[in-house]
Amino acid sequence: MKKYCLAVDLVNEEGLIAEYEAWHQKVPADILDSIRNAGITNMEIYRVGDRMFMIMEATDDFSFEAKAAADLSNPKVQEWEQLMWKFQASLPFAKPGEKWVLMKKIFQL
Repeated sequence: MKKYCLAVDLVNEEGLIAEYEAWHQKVPADILDSIRNAGITNMEIYRVGDRMFMIMEATDDFSFEAKAAADLSNPKVQEWEQLMWKFQASLPFAKPGEKWVLMKKIFQL
């Protein structure tokens, strides 16, 4: 089992943040299936202000590259990602077009 932590910002607008959270209370089945089919076994998203933090657990054979390739060929995932860009804002140091940025673990108890 692998664990990843990622971050992204939201557009800092109260109405958009509320709408983003509402969408995540009713994530479409096609999106959930694409997450599970990639080998992701657990995903949690937290928010503080306009900063998002995701904890993702995946099987040992999970690959971000394979997930990205599968997502590109899935029209439902592409629709979802396009919709989410309305709410999300890249971190200042993200690469062009990059949303969620992988975080580096710096401490473990």
